Amino acid sequence: QVQLVESGGGLVRPGGSLTLSCAVSRSIFSFTAMGWYRQAPGKERELVARITSGGFTNYAESVKGRFTISRDTAKNTVYLQMNSLKPEDTAVYYCNAGPLHFSGTSDYWGQGTQVTVSS
Repeated sequence: QVQLVESGGGLVRPGGSLTLSCAVSRSIFSFTAMGWYRQAPGKERELVARITSGGFTNYAESVKGRFTISRDTAKNTVYLQMNSLKPEDTAVYYCNAGPLHFSGTSDYWGQGTQVTVSS
């Protein structure tokens, strides 16, 4: 079926940068939107960034100006460029694909990748 595979997580120092990738098993234009969510221990999963099939983007206020979501349609891949990382960015980051166009399906999720910001 639909598969989403995240990569690029790891340990980074405060102020550093990291890029996450999400490889999707079909055209990303098949979905209403693609996004990145994160969940820290003891906290709710929250939206980090989203891009619709039409190219509209939105970001959580806490990451605006530091994170950028982008896509490579030829590679069926969505990216999250993270700059000026802070310890509070530490979380498991999940790739999300919105419902298929005109299908009524539920969202699809990747397995998650750990991002740790620490000195």
